Amino acid sequence: MKVHNHASTLIVTLIAFSALALAASCLIGATPLPMERLIAALIGAGDPQAELIVWEIRLPRAFAAFLVGMALAGSGAALQGLLRNPLAEPGVLGVSAMSSLFATITIYWGMVQLSPWMLPLASIAGALLATGLLALVAPRVQSVVTLVLVGVGISSLAGAFMSLLINLAPNPFTLSDMMNWMMGSVANRSLEDLAWAAPFWFLGVVMIWISAPGLRALTFGEEAASALGLDVGRSRIWVVLGTGLLTGAAVSVAGAVGFVGIIAPHLVRPLVGHDPARTLVPAALLGGLVLVVADLVARLVPTGQELKLGVVAALIGAPIFIWIAVRRRTLEADQ
Repeated sequence: MKVHNHASTLIVTLIAFSALALAASCLIGATPLPMERLIAALIGAGDPQAELIVWEIRLPRAFAAFLVGMALAGSGAALQGLLRNPLAEPGVLGVSAMSSLFATITIYWGMVQLSPWMLPLASIAGALLATGLLALVAPRVQSVVTLVLVGVGISSLAGAFMSLLINLAPNPFTLSDMMNWMMGSVANRSLEDLAWAAPFWFLGVVMIWISAPGLRALTFGEEAASALGLDVGRSRIWVVLGTGLLTGAAVSVAGAVGFVGIIAPHLVRPLVGHDPARTLVPAALLGGLVLVVADLVARLVPTGQELKLGVVAALIGAPIFIWIAVRRRTLEADQ
């Protein structure tokens, strides 16, 4: 009961901070908006300039960062529960890279012009391919390092093919689009872009939610979970499909954004009693909050060209990932 109360308090706190971060993202920018102008624009009673800035530029961008962060962090928490590996997350295990590769292929061949569904469908196909491969490999390897190396291999392979596509780019415009996708960004996103990804996000959330009790049972190991009545194979399928849909939809909106999927669950897990099921929601909220703040930093840093969200996320997340990996290794050596 005490852990449940802590989880509820944590969720409420994260919702409050997320609301503040979203408000700050709408208020702060090249053209600062006072709170009264922001509120008037949100309810449709403001001046045309304020409404344009809020509804066409800042609000879609803030929502995109928040939803992408939630999807990646929720996927990371689910993968960590499934694989029983605190280093698992879409970016580290190559899921985001493979999803980005498939998205880049649609850009390279101009398939995005055929239908707005092409980009999210291609991104999801790549994510499902990578998560499916990881789900097949994970039971066959006992070492955490081996599983991470498999993810590194998937990421490297996807990166090599993306480099090949960049090298063969037919024109500078295609090259620019592919580079933007590889570095990750939510600039110039619209509410329509989010609407195209929304059905896949919704399905992914439903599948992860269904799999949550199974993640708790899997903490005892697959044999013990089966003895408790869990259909391990079905649970694995739900998690693979859910994380594939969430990651693919996130990549279709923002491109490759790494490390948020490992940072958020790692910070949240001790606060919810290391329960994988209770980690999902607060980890997702923290991931959304982190990316909104990271995007705000990307917008405000005084550089000649705006920093990409994926670059800022990597600069924040990579050192933390190294710290987590070293700390885990130290703990294993002490045991």
